[in-house]
Amino acid sequence: MKIEKTFGDTIKTLREEKNLTLREVSEYLKIDTSMLGKIEKNNRKPTKDLIGKFSKLFNVSEKNLTIEFLSDSVAYQIMDEEDFASEVLKVAEKKVKYLKTIKSLK
Repeated sequence: MKIEKTFGDTIKTLREEKNLTLREVSEYLKIDTSMLGKIEKNNRKPTKDLIGKFSKLFNVSEKNLTIEFLSDSVAYQIMDEEDFASEVLKVAEKKVKYLKTIKSLK
C-alpha cells in the first residue's frame, strides 16, 4: 500500500491495471457510474460494504483499503492544522485506546 495516494487514486489505479471501465466496475458494485467516478476523484466516500466489494473485485486486502480510506478522512480533517497535526494524531491514538477501554467495560 502506497501512502502517497488517496483512496480514490488507488481505486482508479487498480481499475486501470485490470483494464476495466468505469461502467464494468460500477455494474459489479451495483452503483451508478457517476458515483464510482466521484469515489475515484475523492468527491464521494465509499461505504464499508463498497470497500469490501472493491477488495474482492481487485483481490486486495480489505484491511489495507479500509486503512487507506480512514487515513484519508483523518488527513483531510487535519491538513490545514500543519502547526500541530502530528500532535493531534498522537492525542487521537491515545483517545482511541481510552475509548476502547471504556467500551470493553460496558
